[in-house]
Amino acid sequence: MREAILWFLTAVECFFILYMVGYASFLFLSVTVGTSDLYAARRRNLLRNELSNDYYVPVSVIVPAHNEGVTIEATIQSLLALDYKLYEIIVVDDGSTDDTVQVLREAFRMQPISRPIQRRIPCRPEVAIYETRAWKVPITLVAKENGGKADALNMGVNVSNYPYFLCLDADSVLQQDSLEKIVRPVLEDERVVAVGGTVRPCNGATIEQGRVVRYRMPGKLLAAMQVLEYDRSFLASRILFDRFNGNIIISGAFGLFRKSAVVDVGGYDPTTMGEDMELVVKLHVFCRENGRPYRIRYVPDAVCWTQVPERLRDLCRQRRRWHIGLFQSMSKYRSILANPKYGAISMVSYFYFLIYELFSPYIEMLGLFATAVAFAVQLINVPFMIAFFAIYVVYTALLSLTAFLARVHTVDLRVSFGDLCKAVGLCVVEVSCLRFVLAWVRMTALIGYRKKKHTWGRIERQKIAFK
Repeated sequence: MREAILWFLTAVECFFILYMVGYASFLFLSVTVGTSDLYAARRRNLLRNELSNDYYVPVSVIVPAHNEGVTIEATIQSLLALDYKLYEIIVVDDGSTDDTVQVLREAFRMQPISRPIQRRIPCRPEVAIYETRAWKVPITLVAKENGGKADALNMGVNVSNYPYFLCLDADSVLQQDSLEKIVRPVLEDERVVAVGGTVRPCNGATIEQGRVVRYRMPGKLLAAMQVLEYDRSFLASRILFDRFNGNIIISGAFGLFRKSAVVDVGGYDPTTMGEDMELVVKLHVFCRENGRPYRIRYVPDAVCWTQVPERLRDLCRQRRRWHIGLFQSMSKYRSILANPKYGAISMVSYFYFLIYELFSPYIEMLGLFATAVAFAVQLINVPFMIAFFAIYVVYTALLSLTAFLARVHTVDLRVSFGDLCKAVGLCVVEVSCLRFVLAWVRMTALIGYRKKKHTWGRIERQKIAFK
């Protein structure tokens, strides 16, 4: 029995070391490349080496909303403050039971209209349509039957008038120049069918007319740790994957799409909880299977500010939904794995998300279980275990801090000495504590997930500090 346990522990140890070495190497490479690209982009901005802004791609900004009466007005105000000339705003209320529709109608003086909707892609029927042209750009509000976020986005695509659409969460605000920056890849390359931007937590930030005038780390420690997590995540894989057209996810909070391409693939899938990733993977598959030249890009300096959960319960619900969506998308398009037709998407992107995202909570929990078994049977070198864990924590914390400082510096934000000290301390806590809590949540996410796969996720909202 002891020999069997020893063999099991040795196998787990070898696998776990390889797993961690692979993850650490990838994280180091991606953060290095991402930081380099951010600084290069900042130099170009300082030298004004940019595309002329005399040309504008017409864009329909779609905001799906469900019970967002607390934040929706600030979101629309941020859109009206954009440095862009040719766009429209479409809010799709998906059967809200709060005052979302009333807030919008009163704040922007919207009136009911009669307007036919061409259903290029399926969606639930509308209940009422409101519109106003009293502002900088037209604002349309569609109140529809509840069908979920994907269904609301499909309605927005059907209602939209322009060839490109941008999806934006109702609890988010865009920086003043974000729309201009996210459309640049479209102007540079006609093959671009989708572009992702950067999402950053706005908890603690004060935004005036689309510009962050006061930035500080969130007061709630859980939200502050998510700032570090977001910066590491967006700086890491997405910039590196962009170099070989390998991004298979664009955040549902902030993404630009060519409407004709989305219509060709059938729009968002309302049967999945990860409609954002599912759409992007579907675009990859459709274009490759039909021999269409295409590009899916990522723009790190196009920034969207969003609220992150401040309560652990809300955060766990959010990560559970994300993991279920990841599972649904990767299982639906599992034919990509080890398929030469997909090149680096198959061998790098899909493999990375499979091992280091989908399977990672199970691998990490297996490692903790093996450590506990080894300790119980006295087959563990405790000093070595502590040293190994300490090296992992310090290494990952340093990369998280590097990503955070690079983000802050390259977008000309200032943080106080107190916030810097908080970031240093929370880097360690996030890696050594919060990561394992969320790993457990993700590991158990698939238990009974089918019962609520069409529901909107709910977190407690706070009013966005937008002026």
